[in-house]
Amino acid sequence: QRYNLGEDCPIFEGLFNFCQVYTGGSIDGATRLNHNLSDIAINWAGGLHHAKKREASGFCYINDLVLAILELLKYHPRVLYLDIDVHHGDGVEEAFYLTDRVMTVSFHKYGDYFFPGTGDVKDVGEKKGKYCSVNVPLRDGIDDLTFQRIFQPVMRKVMETYQPGAIVLQCGADSLGNDRLGCFSLSLDGHAECVKFMKGFKVPMLVTGGGGYTKNNVARCWAYETAVLLDTKLDNNLPENDYYEYYAPQYTLKTRPHQVIENMNVRSYIEQIKKEVIENLKAIEHAPGVQMHEVPPDNYIPELNDDEEDENPDERLGQYAMDRNIKRDEEFYDMY
Repeated sequence: QRYNLGEDCPIFEGLFNFCQVYTGGSIDGATRLNHNLSDIAINWAGGLHHAKKREASGFCYINDLVLAILELLKYHPRVLYLDIDVHHGDGVEEAFYLTDRVMTVSFHKYGDYFFPGTGDVKDVGEKKGKYCSVNVPLRDGIDDLTFQRIFQPVMRKVMETYQPGAIVLQCGADSLGNDRLGCFSLSLDGHAECVKFMKGFKVPMLVTGGGGYTKNNVARCWAYETAVLLDTKLDNNLPENDYYEYYAPQYTLKTRPHQVIENMNVRSYIEQIKKEVIENLKAIEHAPGVQMHEVPPDNYIPELNDDEEDENPDERLGQYAMDRNIKRDEEFYDMY
């Protein structure tokens, strides 16, 4: 209960191993980018963007995205995080809200008490991180044309202004039409167009999964986007396999939407949000720099000792214990 386990983050058998696998995949992908072993790394199991430093949230237990970004920061002065999940990427934004070394950009549904309730366009970061948190709040029913009308100009300006050395792209599939929990109307092509657009900048990129609650459409989406990243064309007719019946009655990669939600994103609203976001980006005078420093070893994890009762008060504390008692200025979260 202390760590928000049991409500929207149930405990199940194999939970720790599950967290190790999806988190390790994102960290390893970041390491491959750091050492020029890959131009693009993919971890569809990752992208759990709601988890916080001290609590699980929204089906997310460990925030693999934050850990992957920290790995990328060992080699890159600036990292861009982009989130196209229907829910706001609140855990990643909170982790880097006070620093200019990471810019977080989230396109999400906002308002009507929609989870997690954060991500207003006015939330732009604080202290050194001011204007490095970019939120694009959208309304129900946004379609491909409307989404690209705001996505491409905003991301073009972000890349021009911030000039990141690496990108982390969270491709939550709950922004597709017909999702059980989502309320957008993006098609497979519209969702994948975001991936294709960002790939065109030719910046090292870690691509992860995220939300998605209509299972067959999630599989369609990430299979199609893998093909987009590999410049490969897929046949629209699905090959027979053990899960063939999950894709009835059409048995195709791309499907016709059967649930139409009215697009509440009128042109005037989209233009207003786009203008406000781009004005905020103009406030960044130049791409932030960083001092040279010694690069920590890959995947460095300090030895932990959480048994505080076993610590001898007459012995000198280890480095980790001393660091644990320091409240870092750039961290943005509530201490318990």
